[in-house]
Amino acid sequence: MTLLEVIAMDARDAVAAQEGGADRVELVADMDADGLSPSPATVASVRAAVDVPVRVMLRLTDGFASGDLDGLARRAIDLASAGAEEFVLGFLTPGGAVDLPAVTRIVDAIGGAPWTFHRAIDRCADRGALRRELSGLSGLDTILTAGAPTGVEDGIDILIAETDCPHRTLVGGGLRLDHLPRLTAAGIDAFHIGSAARPHGWESPVSAAAVRTWRAAIDDQTL
Repeated sequence: MTLLEVIAMDARDAVAAQEGGADRVELVADMDADGLSPSPATVASVRAAVDVPVRVMLRLTDGFASGDLDGLARRAIDLASAGAEEFVLGFLTPGGAVDLPAVTRIVDAIGGAPWTFHRAIDRCADRGALRRELSGLSGLDTILTAGAPTGVEDGIDILIAETDCPHRTLVGGGLRLDHLPRLTAAGIDAFHIGSAARPHGWESPVSAAAVRTWRAAIDDQTL
């Protein structure tokens, strides 16, 4: 089945995403920092408002360093207590390798719940090595990537080359409707949008109509 995931920052966004046909929501706070962990209260309100799965960001500071691991582990537990059942995370060392001890610590904190390794992969030194090191971690089922730090336009060839990787590739980061034909022809079936769901910018809520446009376009490509 195809997957359309939409970034939401509150219950209103999540409802609009669901109304537009999103299959899943990625719940974050503070997009000025590229998405940080929301509050437990926000998680609870979103879970009460929608039926679609909600993946909750685990990230306390901008960038790809793990930062305060004890604090992040406590936040993960608090978010799970508020209803979070799926998560998004990913940390790199200063040299650009996956920070496996940090990732493992947080995966342990979420108790094997399903999770996505986010776009830290697009900033790593060796994508293949990162994927190999992540292999076998409990709960990991998805890698969110644009194929390049600058977005899908520059990374599309890499995305297509990675279609045989074991984890599902969720394409996001500058994704446009005109990218869909090449991606779907290569067998990619999972797509992630943020600004594309907000025609009037990040200060405006998710538009159900914009999400509906993406839903229709994806369905047309994958019938």
